Amino acid sequence: MSEPIADSPAQRRVSRRVAAVSGSATLAVDARVKALRAAGRSVIGFGAGEPDFPTPDHVVEAAVRAARDPAMHRCSPTGGLPALREAVAAKTLRDSGVPASAADVLVTNGGKQAVQEALATLLDPGDEVLLPAPYWTTYPEAVRLAGGVPVPVVADEQSGYLVSVRQLEAARTPRTKLLLFCSPANPTGAVHPAEQVEEIGRWALGTGLWVLTDEIYEHLDYGGATAPSMPALVPELRPRCVVVNGVAKTYAMTGWRVGWLLGPPDVVQAATALQSHATSNVANVSQAAALAALTGDQSTVATMREAFDRRRRTAVAMLREIPGVACPEPQGAFYVYPSVQALLGREIAGRTPTTSAELAEVVLEAAEVAVVPGEAFGTPGYLRLSYALADEDLVEGITRLQRLLGSAG
Repeated sequence: MSEPIADSPAQRRVSRRVAAVSGSATLAVDARVKALRAAGRSVIGFGAGEPDFPTPDHVVEAAVRAARDPAMHRCSPTGGLPALREAVAAKTLRDSGVPASAADVLVTNGGKQAVQEALATLLDPGDEVLLPAPYWTTYPEAVRLAGGVPVPVVADEQSGYLVSVRQLEAARTPRTKLLLFCSPANPTGAVHPAEQVEEIGRWALGTGLWVLTDEIYEHLDYGGATAPSMPALVPELRPRCVVVNGVAKTYAMTGWRVGWLLGPPDVVQAATALQSHATSNVANVSQAAALAALTGDQSTVATMREAFDRRRRTAVAMLREIPGVACPEPQGAFYVYPSVQALLGREIAGRTPTTSAELAEVVLEAAEVAVVPGEAFGTPGYLRLSYALADEDLVEGITRLQRLLGSAG
């Protein structure tokens, strides 16, 4: 019998495609925090990007009613419950000014699946995707899984983390197919003003690119900033634009796993076919909860935004007191993204971290504070802190950072 060929398909235990994917750094930090707490450590976690509020009562009650309805115990249409698809279309017009119909909507298992399915539907192998950086850790992995090539376009704190048309044009090649745009942004909290969003949209229109715009943080903007939807400002772009969104951040529903993509009918139909073979419909109880969130009382949205705004101002003021930390003021989402480059190479708690990943390890071990290093977001030398946690924990956590980092040698 002949010997197996080295590196033959039969010898590979995991496909090259999946082996190349890195796990979510933010989820890894959150899991480590929970494990350390279970072991008795008093860790304050700034890693998880999810509101600390409970899901609104009327949303939970709608889910309870749905769970008791036998009609909800069976499979439903892959694209989503008709009432929810209609509600998403109505909400998009109400909140963004973009007209849509139920046929333009695919309900997905969270915003993450919406991003992945949109990319899988639009990209062919080798297609390039312009990816403003710092970027959400899932974006480049989703691009690669779809066979695309992520092309980071880096904006730093000097610009407020706002990418320019000049930078995007410089990164564009004949293989560029799509721009992945997110405002308000994760991890920086940056919000592109309307004139810049329109300028980018008209540039994309003129170059023939597709745009995938992630609007999951659309209701979380502060200090007079607004986050307009690109297809609202550039209506001519709609035939080549896909919007992804969901209920996770606005309604404190991260665990319910309901998102959606909205776009041209042919793209939505193709993505729906893909989902029919992947997950089929989103859990009906979760869809009923999302319907109640979109169509019910919206007062909790303002209440949560007010709390996040207060925490945002507290976090920025306290971080700016630390020598060597440069912290722009975010205008959206619920993250701060300070530069810690001036701290690298200095002795901290008996160690000398030279990367933000090493610094995050020192902070966790010496101060029992969990942060996510900039390496996860494509820009080493930074830390992401989510301020979606209780006010007292926020203050205590950054106080620990002040004590530790303020003594850096």
